[in-house]
Amino acid sequence: MAFLASSTESAAQGTAPRPHPLDPLTATEVEAATAAVKAAKGLAGTARFVYVSLYEPSKAEIIAYEAGDGAIPPPPRLVKAIIRERAQRTTYEAIVILDADAQVAALTHWRQVPGVQPSVMLEEFFAAEDLVRNDPRWQAAMRERGVTDFSLCMIDPWSTPNVAPGLSPADGRFVSPLTWVRTSVDDNGYARPVENLLTRVDLDTMTVVEVTDLGVIPIPATPANYSAQAITDPVNIPYFPGGPRTDVRELDITQPDGPSFTLDGHHLRWQKWDLRIGFTAREGLVLHRIGYDGRSIIHRASLSEMFVPYADPSPTHYRKLVLDEGEYGIGLLTNSLELGCDCLGEIVYLDGVVNDNDGKPIVMPNAICLHEEDHGIAWKHTNFRTGYVEVRRMRRMVISSIVTVGNYEYGYYWYLYQDGGIEYEVKLSGVISNGALPEGETSHPHGTVVAPRVYGPHHQHFFNVRLDMAVDGPGNRVYEVTPRALPEGPGNPVGNAWVTEEVLIEDESQAQRQADPLAGRYWKIVNDGVTNALGQPVAYKLVPEHTVAPFAHPGSAVARRAGFITSPLWVTAYDRDEMFATGDYPNQSEGGGGLPAFARQGRPLVDTDVVLWFTFGANHVVRPEDWPVMPVHPIGFRMLPAGFFVGNPALDNPQPSPAHCHHHG
Repeated sequence: MAFLASSTESAAQGTAPRPHPLDPLTATEVEAATAAVKAAKGLAGTARFVYVSLYEPSKAEIIAYEAGDGAIPPPPRLVKAIIRERAQRTTYEAIVILDADAQVAALTHWRQVPGVQPSVMLEEFFAAEDLVRNDPRWQAAMRERGVTDFSLCMIDPWSTPNVAPGLSPADGRFVSPLTWVRTSVDDNGYARPVENLLTRVDLDTMTVVEVTDLGVIPIPATPANYSAQAITDPVNIPYFPGGPRTDVRELDITQPDGPSFTLDGHHLRWQKWDLRIGFTAREGLVLHRIGYDGRSIIHRASLSEMFVPYADPSPTHYRKLVLDEGEYGIGLLTNSLELGCDCLGEIVYLDGVVNDNDGKPIVMPNAICLHEEDHGIAWKHTNFRTGYVEVRRMRRMVISSIVTVGNYEYGYYWYLYQDGGIEYEVKLSGVISNGALPEGETSHPHGTVVAPRVYGPHHQHFFNVRLDMAVDGPGNRVYEVTPRALPEGPGNPVGNAWVTEEVLIEDESQAQRQADPLAGRYWKIVNDGVTNALGQPVAYKLVPEHTVAPFAHPGSAVARRAGFITSPLWVTAYDRDEMFATGDYPNQSEGGGGLPAFARQGRPLVDTDVVLWFTFGANHVVRPEDWPVMPVHPIGFRMLPAGFFVGNPALDNPQPSPAHCHHHG
């Protein structure tokens, strides 16, 4: 935020121990910060708190603080709040400084942010459903479709993208709900989509401003419930063989001596790994200060945005262009994992703390799951001459959370490996957002039929992860590495030779990079000032594994809405306030903010503090097997040491216990 001066001012000193500067906000801190804003500005009840999050110290401040080993006081504990004043139809940003024990909080900065719409709030999300349900025009349209019990209707408040005139942020604050119908409270209403019924809700005035009925398509009738009890009834899912399996024996994961990791507050240590775990209302799970054996690799890693553009041009579906993180907030939608089998083994949980729209804290129990798991062999070799075998098993540390965004579930998984590898994986599941076919139709040009008269539209999923790098320190450079075949000739007589071609990304004019999966292109983050024992500069490489090209036409409203999707990799210079691939306020935005704006600055990128923004995704061509609930589909990327070590970092993995190595003659 340009209005905030460098946070070198001192916080009020107290004797109580302070949290680490990167620890997420506590419930006490959330309450103290919002109370300070209310008191300082005399806020009315129409002022609603969208997000209340830690305003993190700069990287330089954190490095200096940790290097001081207690001799340097911690940076000020700052809280950033985004407020929507509904009566004024205005957005504000506030910064609050907390004292050591959050007993004293003071507002230090306050500004109006014109022409933007912050994320949809939880209270707006639920209020929109009730507003539509009670609207006489919507009720009349539902009666035309044979529905009279409106309490059983599901009305999902989809965001309002930049594809219609008169809906810019300055024109108002809107959502555009769509409707489905249940037969009972526990029924899967997504089996019965209501086609051609469009609504729009003004969230500032809390009124339904538009109901459009484009013609009745009868609501599909085939149920699609998926509980263990429901699938025993062939009437519920006629095409399912019926009933849970009975030949699955119990699989129990135990660690009699306890897990191998330790957790001190939000500070995780696992074997040679050392890092801190954060959580924000917008991003959800965040990792800080990721290091291995006392050496830094990544300063901060987080999901910066998600984009799910649908490919169906019909009136009900063309506006499904949701930016799930920037328009709703991943942290706010995170599951509490204590009630299910989301994690298996010796589990440790961390709670998440967010805010309600009055500014009160909400503690989300068990928002983050930590455990370690076996991951097959780490390495093996058999001496075929002597029969001597050496094998080691691989473990990985798992840090995960799961989010429900309307119909979809997203599981976010960070994996740390004993060989120095880092992996990020998104597991896609949940229920597809579907449409209804007219009677007699059995196919759709822009989707796949999954049940009688129900189709799943084609769509794409894009995820952008922000990687604030610090490979053996903050002075890094990035190379694009592409294997290239050499021409056949005197130096390559049989045509088998190839080399790796490295291109240095010198400044932000070269910030956008394309993937080349057939060549096996990757990107290498290098610290040219630190060398390994072989004299090579230390490095990590980013291995892209699930990249897809956007189908949105260049320059279109869809492409402008999420400009980051045009290139799998962007590289920018570090800026404390450049946190999100679509900018701070993508809701209803015309687009062009975020990464396109960051890169236009043209800053140098050699031997400096660099940030990588990596986009991966999937084309979801729906299958009948994705119904009624989608099997998990994992996508992601890896980061691997590339000269950071000399030798296999997992060489010292212990030998497997003889009790676990069985040989059968």
